[in-house]
Amino acid sequence: MTDFRRVTDDLSVAPQIGVADVAEAKAQGFTTIINNRPDGEDPAQPPGAAIEAAAKAAGLAYVHIPVRGAPGPAEVEAVRAAVEQADGPVLAFCRSGTRSITTWSIGQAQSGARSRGELVSLGREAGYDLSGVLGG
Repeated sequence: MTDFRRVTDDLSVAPQIGVADVAEAKAQGFTTIINNRPDGEDPAQPPGAAIEAAAKAAGLAYVHIPVRGAPGPAEVEAVRAAVEQADGPVLAFCRSGTRSITTWSIGQAQSGARSRGELVSLGREAGYDLSGVLGG
């Protein structure tokens, strides 16, 4: 099931994707996939290596930045750098998409790239409530 949620021109987030979703990501113009889900979190989730192999076969960059619970500074910086260095739009995913958008938005707020109000609005438009994550 493809449920890519556009946040900005540079970033979309999604709940868990499958191998078949990688082709759709390529068709929609994404150039990079960021996997924010730790392997083995749920026995039913596809292994990151399978998503990575599909991404590479489709000519997409793949980055695994697992986030367990709240994102820490290392995860925030890694996501910020991956999005900044991407050659085009990025699709980030985790179980529900919440860790992906949260990790990205914290980096945007900390760098001053976007205001808290803008980030909360972008989150709302994508179906996520960031108001409690970014303080206020």
